[in-house]
Amino acid sequence: MKRLLEKNKVQELKEKFEALKVIPHQTHFIGHLQTNKVKEVTKYADCIQSVDRLELAEKLQKRLEFEDRTIDVFIQVNTSYEASKFGVSPKNTLTFAQQVKQLDRLNIKGLMTIGLFSAETEKVRKCFQLLKNIQIRMLDKDLPVYDLSMGMSNDLETAIEEGSTIIRVGTAIFGKRPYPDSYYWNDNRETNPQV
Repeated sequence: MKRLLEKNKVQELKEKFEALKVIPHQTHFIGHLQTNKVKEVTKYADCIQSVDRLELAEKLQKRLEFEDRTIDVFIQVNTSYEASKFGVSPKNTLTFAQQVKQLDRLNIKGLMTIGLFSAETEKVRKCFQLLKNIQIRMLDKDLPVYDLSMGMSNDLETAIEEGSTIIRVGTAIFGKRPYPDSYYWNDNRETNPQV
């Protein structure tokens, strides 16, 4: 089984990089990525799961051209339609993914979403079903989105039932963080047009 560690803050990537070098693993960046942090993230992450706008994708492309390498990416989709969440709008995901596919330094591997934060399972399930449906449509168009990163500690069972291949279970393993979810998932919002 592959060890996969996910971080949603650039500072955490940097702080833990040296200590984790001795452990064979892949590091995925799952937080909102500001364009001014691209240079730092490409130093430490093997995959970026939160590509959600063309400006970011193009900045990554330029940086990776400079570094002469490629990186795996996931397209982040706002399946809950919440203004407080990042991600491409579901209706624009296919067009956006086709634009990203033109950038040869970015390898699209899958789709990522943060479902609705709700105790009502069926409302959360709709977010995951929507991402699965988008995946099916994209695979029909030869877009290689084989992985679905969806589901966290509180909704992982539902996500797995709906086809998730990557779940994010930090809270279940390490306990609650000292800050609210908005601290980790809302990185000083820069403009996020629903591409």
